[in-house]
Amino acid sequence: MDAQPQHWFEPIAEHMGEAYLRYSFTKGTRQEVDFLQHTLGLEPGMRVLDVGCGPGRHAHELARRGIAVHGIDISQRFVDLAIEHAPPGATFQRMDARDLAFDGEFDVVICLCQGAFGLMTANGDDELVLSGMARALKPAGHLALSAFNAYFAVKYFAVEGGSQFDANTGVNHERTEVRNAAGEPKQVDLWTGCYTPRELRVLLRVAGLAAESISSVEPGSYALTAPSTETAEFLVIARRN
Repeated sequence: MDAQPQHWFEPIAEHMGEAYLRYSFTKGTRQEVDFLQHTLGLEPGMRVLDVGCGPGRHAHELARRGIAVHGIDISQRFVDLAIEHAPPGATFQRMDARDLAFDGEFDVVICLCQGAFGLMTANGDDELVLSGMARALKPAGHLALSAFNAYFAVKYFAVEGGSQFDANTGVNHERTEVRNAAGEPKQVDLWTGCYTPRELRVLLRVAGLAAESISSVEPGSYALTAPSTETAEFLVIARRN
């Protein structure tokens, strides 16, 4: 994996380190896991793959509930942090989500908070991530995936000075500032792939997955709600055929 070209997110993660967990969008972990545990029927002894796990916040919470979790992330810095604070039952490794090396091993795959899927902006990369996650699932296993809402990006980001939405590619570009644990700022570029519910359903079908629900959600406020233009994310629940 170390011989692969560096992904644009890696130097950002290296700079933020543990300060990533200070951002407000990371504070709803328990509610998000409560929702997933109830909706997906997660029980102790089941196996979960966390794709784009970051410093491991969802994996850690699941492991504390007796669920075996393996987290993968392209950032070695995030993987090291996840390992450092891992409870029993949570394991981690650096892996590119475009090259997942699993075959029918997991009851559930999660990919949340733009973890891998939304950060793949090259043509075809999101399809690679999605097909790899589908392949990692046992038959009839479930996927929980968050994706950025293209409607929200068009409606709101186009009028914000630091954000530009490309209608041709469906990718939103933002120039922003991130800080490390010492409070040192760094100007960075963020690219996020954005989707409509229809596009997500098509991608799921191609990957061998059936959408069970697509909901409008915000971090820390997961629920089964109708898609709308008013939330930044969609949460997809899908089943492997």
